[in-house]
Amino acid sequence: MEDTATGGYAATKDELLARLSRAEGQVRGVARMVEEDRYCIDVLTQIAAARAALDRVALGVLDEHVRHCVVGGHGPGTEEERIAELMAAVGRLAGRRA
Repeated sequence: MEDTATGGYAATKDELLARLSRAEGQVRGVARMVEEDRYCIDVLTQIAAARAALDRVALGVLDEHVRHCVVGGHGPGTEEERIAELMAAVGRLAGRRA
């Protein structure tokens, strides 16, 4: 069994890091737009793009977690505990507290 402290996303780590770098650039762009007193709608549009980029990263991590840690049995705890942990994480991603 693999080290349970290791993320199941190791196979897609480079892709995830590239997406995170793009999202970081978008957030820096938002800050720059605010510093430059840019039009509100343009700032909001850029914020939406940054959030969408982070959502794509989250879905990638979630996909790998399900495959590796939940289904693959590499996560900590019993199957039921892994499923409960997964559902709590999905709830957080959906914007509700679990």
